[in-house]
Parts: sequence; structure tokens; C-alpha cells
Amino acid sequence: MLKKIMLLMALLSSIGAAGGQENVYQAAKDAPLDEVYGQLHQALEDHRFFVIHEINLGRNLAGFAERWGKDYNRNRLEGIRAMVICNGWYANQVSNADPSMLALCPLHLTLIHKAGTTTVLFARPTVIARGSPAEPVLREVEERVIQAIQAGLR
Repeated sequence: MLKKIMLLMALLSSIGAAGGQENVYQAAKDAPLDEVYGQLHQALEDHRFFVIHEINLGRNLAGFAERWGKDYNRNRLEGIRAMVICNGWYANQVSNADPSMLALCPLHLTLIHKAGTTTVLFARPTVIARGSPAEPVLREVEERVIQAIQAGLR
């Protein structure tokens, strides 16, 4: 019975992987958060995605440690930072194709750090845009942002 369950889980996993992509793109580098953050910031701007706001979520959440008690930072993340990014040309193209998809503008990336590794998280806009007239533009945006992330992690 256990073998059948494991086989079914493997089959469902492969169908999910083949049928679509994950909702969140993740990439990691064994490096301090500040180092990765700086490299990623530069790579995004090199790819024409401009950081319009920066948030140190880890510091903001730390202010609630006493109030939240045992529920504070149960995963023991050592740092959390976010970048709000935008490319005006792409925002205009999304607006032209489907104004409701401007809910995705601006985009953001989140960086988390734990045990020497910094992980970049990016919610894939194509997941939300599936079936929208703006999907082709947002697919290009997604690809370009992922290229910038990869360049920033080299």
C-alpha cells in the first residue's frame, strides 16, 4: 500500500511540474543578505527594472517579537528584505493590454537569509495573468526579472 501511495505522489508531482510552473521563483546563493541585496539591486537596474522602494521586513517584524512571543519568527530567519521594482515601459504595455493586470505593478522581490544562504523569492506574474490579454507581456517581464535575479546571484 505504501508503495502505491508513493507512486501516486510521484506521478502527481510530475504532472504538476509538467503542467505548469511553480507560483514562486526561488534562487539562492551562499552569501550574506547585504551582499546579495547589493548585487541584485544592480542587476535589476542593469535589466531596466528600477528599485523604487526598499523595505527591511526583518527589522520591522523584530519590533513585534515580545508581543508575538513564541509565534515570532518560528523559522528563525536571520533577515528579510524586500525590493519594490518597476519598469515604466512594461507597466504601460500591461495597461494597454489589460488594465486590471496593473494590480501587479509594481512588482516585488523578497530576500530571506538563514544559515549563510540568501534566497530570492519572486511571485510569478504569469500565474495571476493566465488567460489575460496581458499574459504575453507579463511572461516577458517574468523572464527578464528572472534573468536579472540570475545575473545578481553570479
